[in-house]
Amino acid sequence: MNYLAPSILAADFCELGTQLDEVNRSGVQYLHIDVMDGMFVPSISFGMPVMACVRKRTKLFMDVHMMVEQPQRYVEEMIRLGADGITIHTEACDCVADTLAQIRRLGAKAGLAINPETPVSALLPYMDMVDMVLVMTVRPGFGGQKYITPCMDKIREIRGVIDAKYPDVKVQIDGGVLIENVKANLEAGANVIVCGSAVFHGDISENIKRFLEIMQE
Repeated sequence: MNYLAPSILAADFCELGTQLDEVNRSGVQYLHIDVMDGMFVPSISFGMPVMACVRKRTKLFMDVHMMVEQPQRYVEEMIRLGADGITIHTEACDCVADTLAQIRRLGAKAGLAINPETPVSALLPYMDMVDMVLVMTVRPGFGGQKYITPCMDKIREIRGVIDAKYPDVKVQIDGGVLIENVKANLEAGANVIVCGSAVFHGDISENIKRFLEIMQE
């Protein structure tokens, strides 16, 4: 099954509640929340108060992507505030296994991400510990970037590994996904599609409808 995960990083923060209501009505099951610390990536995004407010506004699966150094510092609080899944980066800490175990122990789904320059091999030691892997298809930290085409080869590579040994693990992509390239990414093996600008810029309901039509073919 394929899932669309609208990323609120691209939302109009002055209208966030209203736009969340529109996403809630759209038929998606995931809501993607990019947490940035200004250290692992240059930008700073959402903190705990925003997380708490979003949780009050939606019953969707809150998919929290932690672009944060030493993310283990925040896992417990994020889950307490309502995160259903937390994805950390292989590049962000020296305790990946412990942090993934912590996420699962606290009752959330565990995800592991790689940046465009990081090989798929960095994921392999942890495949028994994850519910989802995330292949970044732009350099993390900023919305609206152009899709990095060679990342599609990584999607194919990790899909091959998953199909062979880990059939329950999802493959998520994040960055530069548009109506024009989503089908190619699905065919490469992604099944959780994060979209920011392509959803929130313009008519949100119509944008989601167009994505879902392609993803449900």
